[in-house]
Amino acid sequence: MTTTFRRFAFGLYLLPTVFFATRLPALNNSVAVKVTPMLQTTQSWNGKPLTYPPGQAEITILKIEIAPGAQTGWHLHGVPSFAVVTQGQLDVKLKDGRINRLKAGDAMAEVVHTLHNGRNVGKVPVKLIVFYAGAKGKNLTVKETSK
Repeated sequence: MTTTFRRFAFGLYLLPTVFFATRLPALNNSVAVKVTPMLQTTQSWNGKPLTYPPGQAEITILKIEIAPGAQTGWHLHGVPSFAVVTQGQLDVKLKDGRINRLKAGDAMAEVVHTLHNGRNVGKVPVKLIVFYAGAKGKNLTVKETSK
């Protein structure tokens, strides 16, 4: 075997390791630590690409609870946000009629610059944790204005 061929073969051997290393979670599974990916995406649930707002980065995490039958009201987010439902069932509806139905354990990349309404469609309070990737001084949520 020539040295060049050995280097080539070794490179092919390492290629999957290098390629997949960029897609691994921050922690590896072990007996003591279990890692379960919940969401990895470049777009919101309506298919639009996610982009970060300009300015000084500011991360906000909110715990939100919605009573059975209650709604958030029509609103939009000017920054990317990501939610994990920890309890209940939630319908997120767009003005065009599309609905994203979420249940406990589901994660989503929320729509940005798009009016939507969240409604608890279950019999228990919806509990969710929402992570906003915003910019200092930028509103996280803007309510729909009356016309």
